[in-house]
Parts: sequence; C-alpha cells; structure tokens
Amino acid sequence: MLRHRFQPGRLVAGLFLMLAGVIYAGDAGGLWETPWFVVIPVVVGGLCLAGAVGLVARSVHRRRGERRAAPPDAPRADLPR
Repeated sequence: MLRHRFQPGRLVAGLFLMLAGVIYAGDAGGLWETPWFVVIPVVVGGLCLAGAVGLVARSVHRRRGERRAAPPDAPRADLPR
C-alpha cells in the first residue's frame, strides 16, 4: 500500500532538474561544451510543464473524489449511534 498519493508534477520537475544536472556534469567532465544559459530554458520549461501536469493531476483527482464521496445525508461511520 502506498504511503502517499502519487504526484506526477513532482516527478516531471525532478526529471528536468536531473537533466540540468546531467548537462552541467557533462560539461564539467569535458564530454561537451555547454554555455551557462542553456540550462535556464530546460529548468524553466520543466517547471512550467510540471505545474501543468500537477494541475491536470489535481483536477482529475478532485473529479474522481467527488464521484466516490458519500451523499451529505448519508450516516457517517465515525459518529456513535
């Protein structure tokens, strides 16, 4: 059982930040030459994409939660009778 809800926006943000780290690591290791400003669009684009994915995931989660919610007049299980 999962301990928390899956958040795909954070996954996307992490992947793009790791990509930025790989770009800088390749430059530092001498595998290729990377100008300093190349990583800015990667990070900003990744964060924007992560925000959009997060909004979509949140709206889907809320929509599914509304269907599963009990009607307001239904008896609650946590209240004593």
